[in-house]
Amino acid sequence: MTDLGPYSLDTIVVGDCLDVMRAMPDGCVDLVVTSPPYDDLRQYDGYSFNFEPVAVGLYRILAGGGVVVWVVADQTKNGSETGTSFRQALGFMDSGFNLHDTMIYMKKDYPPLTHNRYEQRFEYMFVLSKGRPSTFNPLMVACKHAGESRNKSNTKQEAGSAIRGRTGYTTVKDKRIKGNVWIMAGAHTKIGHPAIFPMCLASDHIESWSASGDVIFDPFMGSGTTAVAAKKLGRHYFGCDISAEYVELARERVARVDGVQLELSQSIASYLPASDSSYFPGFDELEGDSQGERRAIPIPYAVEA
Repeated sequence: MTDLGPYSLDTIVVGDCLDVMRAMPDGCVDLVVTSPPYDDLRQYDGYSFNFEPVAVGLYRILAGGGVVVWVVADQTKNGSETGTSFRQALGFMDSGFNLHDTMIYMKKDYPPLTHNRYEQRFEYMFVLSKGRPSTFNPLMVACKHAGESRNKSNTKQEAGSAIRGRTGYTTVKDKRIKGNVWIMAGAHTKIGHPAIFPMCLASDHIESWSASGDVIFDPFMGSGTTAVAAKKLGRHYFGCDISAEYVELARERVARVDGVQLELSQSIASYLPASDSSYFPGFDELEGDSQGERRAIPIPYAVEA
């Protein structure tokens, strides 16, 4: 059983993530999936954080081969994007991480804004690893030309182009590895938190970068999306948030995965249906779109973050 120091597996605690991480042993976490407060884009119950010590702390508590998925975006100030996302990615590298992949979370639905640039549709998902990732379970999507026969030779090369030097035919496989731009519906139900991300974003990363029984950590737990997804996928979870209100909300969401309803404070109860267990089915419905990519389908009262 994984040792979390003074903390227990499958719990969410109130506290500053720096204080919580200081009490955790080295290498006790297999995967981190989180979206921190960034660039004052929203008021996270009045809280902010200091990036550099968080990056160092995450590197220490992450097991060798572990992964951090860091979901961020930039604010525009005085006509310029801040570049905070890139600075944080480089800061993680300075702390010892590999920048394993720069992924994009593209929103299928986004609010139109009045400005002199194209509509802002995406956030970064930096995938950072402590050495080579020890687990990768790639999500697969259908190939558009599955079953078709293709000539291996370079029959259409132009003058001066490289020649493959291969002969014969190959058959297009049924599936291929999903691309690193993930198109998902945004979170429509705010449930008491200003910046929730889709449930399928958390579940897809947990499925990709961890194995059954691994420990998933979220240092900015917020509304509890990471914990809910981890529990549904048979992983252990642990997380913290400096806001007691958010921690209560997250605990309630996790409890409802098992059909348990906690005694809620008045403020949290106002966000959630009193006894509607369908509010927490676990994941959004998913289906393939015309390009073979998975997409989230909003359903009433389904948690999307």
